[in-house]
Amino acid sequence: MGSLLLNENMKLYRRIRTWIMIGIMIVIIGFVNFAAWNDYSNDPKSATWQGQVAAEKQSRLQALQKPDLSKESQSYNEEMVALYDYQLEHDIRPVDGTLWMGINLSTNFVILITLFTVIVAGDSMAGEFSSGTIKLLLIRPHNRLKILLSKYVSMILFGITLLIILFIVSILINGMFYGFRHIDLPLLSVNADDGNVLERSMVANLLQTYLLKGVATIMFVTIAFMISTAFRSSAMAIGFSLFAMFAGQIATEFLRSYAWSKYILFANIDLTPYLSGHPYQEGMTLAFSVAVLCVYFILFNLVSWIVFMKRDVAA
Repeated sequence: MGSLLLNENMKLYRRIRTWIMIGIMIVIIGFVNFAAWNDYSNDPKSATWQGQVAAEKQSRLQALQKPDLSKESQSYNEEMVALYDYQLEHDIRPVDGTLWMGINLSTNFVILITLFTVIVAGDSMAGEFSSGTIKLLLIRPHNRLKILLSKYVSMILFGITLLIILFIVSILINGMFYGFRHIDLPLLSVNADDGNVLERSMVANLLQTYLLKGVATIMFVTIAFMISTAFRSSAMAIGFSLFAMFAGQIATEFLRSYAWSKYILFANIDLTPYLSGHPYQEGMTLAFSVAVLCVYFILFNLVSWIVFMKRDVAA
């Protein structure tokens, strides 16, 4: 198994396509973060964060005076006022103008990692069939399950590698732009039960965000790998997976009012709303979404295993 996994990684990183993807990701991260840093640096409001926070607090207080304000808006504005008071009282600046602004912005590029990993996964098994090299793998003294696992695991490791690169590059680039003096800045949030402001670790929250976003990457890679194995078509695997990435969330928004929609894959694939306490539907929990994802994960891999184990590739 170890030799098969090593062989798959060697084939992956010998391709110029792989390094082009990594290069594109780094360039995009640098460009977007430079643009954000440049916009903030040229904003005259960025000179004094205390004045900016005080102005935001006054705006929220004025909003609370509106008679037609909904309960949700009232609750949100009250939480923001409490947050601003805590910042001013304890001299804790917002993330704007610190390296955390750019680092948190960079978490949005996980979708780019998903895109690249899906492209690689979609071609992983289908490419072996189209080129005929699958026969060379099957004549080796390894059973089909190990061959299948080595390819799948190498795709997951590729996605994890890109996540690590994203994490490191975003820290270095934003540290270069903003400096590292606010690296210990806490993440502030308001407890919905008692209204108290809580201080949490920014690093821990960032790692949670990467972990939860990484789950979506694994699921889409699993879908692409399943289609690639079952239909031996790179175009179908990549095309369907990318369509699902962008159309799945849109479809679930239309179905949100139906109670049964919480069992749909795309209603659970993005776990980051649980960090803010706003799940897809009221009453849904992180444990429920993980359980649903596990069912789909097992199903997709079971299809890949059954099809690959029974397929005749002698011709």
